[in-house]
Amino acid sequence: MKLKILLTRRWPDTIEKALAEDFNVTIVDDPLTFDQWRQAMQEYDALCPCVADKLPAGIFQFDKPSRTKLIANYGVGYNHIDIVAAAQAGVAVTNTPGVLTDATADIALTLMLMISRRAGEAERQLRAGLWPGWYPTHLMGTSMTGKTLGIVGMGRIGQALAMKAAHGFGMKILYHNRRELHDARTQGMQAIYYKRLENMLPKCDFVSLHCPGGTETRHLFDTKMLSLLPTHSYLINTARGDIIDENALYLALREGNLAGAGLDVYELEPSVEPGLLRLENVVLLPHLGSATLETRTAMGERARQNLLAFASGKELPDRVV
Repeated sequence: MKLKILLTRRWPDTIEKALAEDFNVTIVDDPLTFDQWRQAMQEYDALCPCVADKLPAGIFQFDKPSRTKLIANYGVGYNHIDIVAAAQAGVAVTNTPGVLTDATADIALTLMLMISRRAGEAERQLRAGLWPGWYPTHLMGTSMTGKTLGIVGMGRIGQALAMKAAHGFGMKILYHNRRELHDARTQGMQAIYYKRLENMLPKCDFVSLHCPGGTETRHLFDTKMLSLLPTHSYLINTARGDIIDENALYLALREGNLAGAGLDVYELEPSVEPGLLRLENVVLLPHLGSATLETRTAMGERARQNLLAFASGKELPDRVV
């Protein structure tokens, strides 16, 4: 008998068809309530959430053992899942690492270009019919070439961005990480390590966030940390929304204490700090980091491989807990 699995959103067609060959698949396209999650834990062998879903500890606390024994997360980040509670309930959790590295680094680079060259502001002006025509001082931005990029979190995505920025734009790379990287991992690129984030920020023209979410990094960029950035600098976030205190960022941008920001993630997605929506010096994207057909298909395939391993009793290739 095929195992029953639940997808909480539509996946690329090719992956849905492949899953249907091996599993009894149910697909819902609306967020599940807390009670619906609890019920699903008793009805399905595996659940496949994404970053937009929230699985707190209470979902894993029940009077009898749950039918669900695997949470096959569609995405690399898993701070939306209480993995401690899952482990205590005997539920394994997997993710999809490695397949969205370049796509997310590309979006970070896109945001850097858009905000520094005022591309969002310019497009809004043109679409509104307010473009007065070319003149020498129209919407002058800032060049990225030769500037200093500070990277917070030098994992796969941070390293990919560093390579693209250094080799494509000749940017000087600084980084803050839990530990210093071995020279071989910088692939011939000079990257200067800062153990203390506070020491790195004042030296940056651009700062891009690529650290994990969770309690350790929640509001890491608060009023105090934002004040350490030069007033001409730009802050980019493609990691997790709650790393930045959005209200503090709004105030810094409004008061001119920061030149601009480019965001792809938000603390209370899909809601965005209202103040940010009113500012011209911020570019806002709707969580597009992995949004290429190739990447989203690869993510689904990675999740499928974890599901197949689970079904056959094999070791889970991407087990988090």
